[in-house]
Amino acid sequence: MQETTGAVPEYPGDDGVTDDFGLAGVPDAFQRLWTPHRMAYIKGGQHQFKNVDDCPFCVAPEREDDDSLIVYRGRTSYVVLNLFPYNPGHLLVCPYRHIPDYTDLTVEETAEFAELTQTAMRVLRKVANPTGFNLGMNQGVTGGAGIAGHLHQHVVPRWGGDGNFFPIIAQTKAITQTLGEVRQQVAEAWPQTTAGATDAE
Repeated sequence: MQETTGAVPEYPGDDGVTDDFGLAGVPDAFQRLWTPHRMAYIKGGQHQFKNVDDCPFCVAPEREDDDSLIVYRGRTSYVVLNLFPYNPGHLLVCPYRHIPDYTDLTVEETAEFAELTQTAMRVLRKVANPTGFNLGMNQGVTGGAGIAGHLHQHVVPRWGGDGNFFPIIAQTKAITQTLGEVRQQVAEAWPQTTAGATDAE
């Protein structure tokens, strides 16, 4: 059995980017992946989106598709990339109306919502070849909804081995493409014959 000395392992190239300035703390064997951009979301919490004026799902359709990461606009609902994806290609299907619950959808909205979810799966299969999907809606704060005030359905593509130790142990997810690249691929592959498309499509 190898004896441990408690020394922090050295990584190739560390000497070239590390000075001799010491900071407080106890060294350990973990490397850090810093994600300060998520702090605005974390600090704001559930109560940062109180109404349609500050709801990101209400504001997104008012912007250009590239800026808001929208991949498709229908009559009653639209499809947008998740800004904080679980996997590359993680899409959200959202109604334009600011409603919190699945039962608040009209019959027409429900039909298009379901159709856009199916089309999202087909498009993701075409552009990314996932071997499975997670589909779901978290209803209400206690149900785990990140933005409980505006209904949205997750369409998460899955591949064998994508649930490795990194997200579980390090609470970090490695995403292999930029959101802009994924948005462009999905938008270009989206069929323009989807029922419910706006006349502008």
